[in-house]
Amino acid sequence: MTNLAPSDQALASAPARALHPTAAIVLADGQVFWGRGFGATGEAVGELCFNTAMTGYQEIMTDPSYAGQIVTFTFPHIGNVGVNVEDDETADPFAAGMVVKWDPTEPSSWRATADLADWLTRRGRIGVGGVDTRRLTRAIRLQGAPHVTIVHQPDGEFDLDDLRAKARAFPGLTGMDLAKDVTCAQSYRWDEMRWAWPEGYQRREGPGRRVVAIDYGAKRNILRCLASAGCEVTVLPATATAEDVFAHDPEGLFLSNGPGDPAATGEYAVPMIKEVLEKSSMPIFGICLGHQMLALALGAKTIKMNHGHHGANHPVKELSTGKVEITSMNHGFTVDGQTLPKGVVETHVSLFDGSNCGIAMTDRPVFSVQHHPEASPGPQDSFYLFERFVESMGQPRD
Repeated sequence: MTNLAPSDQALASAPARALHPTAAIVLADGQVFWGRGFGATGEAVGELCFNTAMTGYQEIMTDPSYAGQIVTFTFPHIGNVGVNVEDDETADPFAAGMVVKWDPTEPSSWRATADLADWLTRRGRIGVGGVDTRRLTRAIRLQGAPHVTIVHQPDGEFDLDDLRAKARAFPGLTGMDLAKDVTCAQSYRWDEMRWAWPEGYQRREGPGRRVVAIDYGAKRNILRCLASAGCEVTVLPATATAEDVFAHDPEGLFLSNGPGDPAATGEYAVPMIKEVLEKSSMPIFGICLGHQMLALALGAKTIKMNHGHHGANHPVKELSTGKVEITSMNHGFTVDGQTLPKGVVETHVSLFDGSNCGIAMTDRPVFSVQHHPEASPGPQDSFYLFERFVESMGQPRD
């Protein structure tokens, strides 16, 4: 193994060192966290974030919003329910890797069809276990989301200088348009509804509200929620134009979640939304990146957060009712509530830090939220937003 500098020796985990570490997390500032590798071997570079959810690691890893990121799970029991084909939010993981406190255990769920380590190996994603995730999380909270290289090398040989250089060379998510990398290649229809016991996933039948969903990195469960709420869903790529949208004669426009810097994706997404707003009075509903795209189109601004919000236990207050919802969140950028223009109001705020979590136009059925009402993983307190979107399509159209 490469010799450690004194600063590295101070940061190394003694228990992991004693067990001959086969993995490491190397931060751009030189800090090193040792661990035991599982899943795929090799290296991955990205922005390190932490997620506080107690369940749903498979859904998190396959959420396109995590493109360009490596996820530290604060909950220690990762891998305990295995994985299955039904819980993927997309066909492949988009998170570059995962960091956990304890090595994954054998699955103990009747729904499991494979264990986490094998799943990661097949999907080409690195896992690092045996890490002091509490300490790592504190570092992220205090210093901001760092750029890191994670490496899994079974022989335990690491070139720390090279790994540091790769972490420092990572450009970061600011200014990065990742929606183009995760969006669908062509349009398609969606009719699968939410999972329900004992039937599982069912297909919706009969007529519904015609909705065009723009895929900036859409999770499957968002599309299922739209279908369950009564929508006939047509999904279009992130680069769709207003002409593409109108070609489907929709009654409503949905803007999905997604990764990267909203200002970068907005270069092509904002003009489309503005044109739809100008030429139509149809309802518009956005989630996560879609929320940020709508805000930009209406004249607001977005900013990069210190470490973002990632978890399934975030309290959000709806200002009009005073109701508090427990929500799922996954975002590193936020809408600056101080920049909302006239005719646009703040509808939801985070009770953790007061950041914006929702907006609405005062004279039209156009609204969006930063959190994830589709959950997966997480609570379903906010599903009413899908129903509100459908109900708004019942109003007279021009």
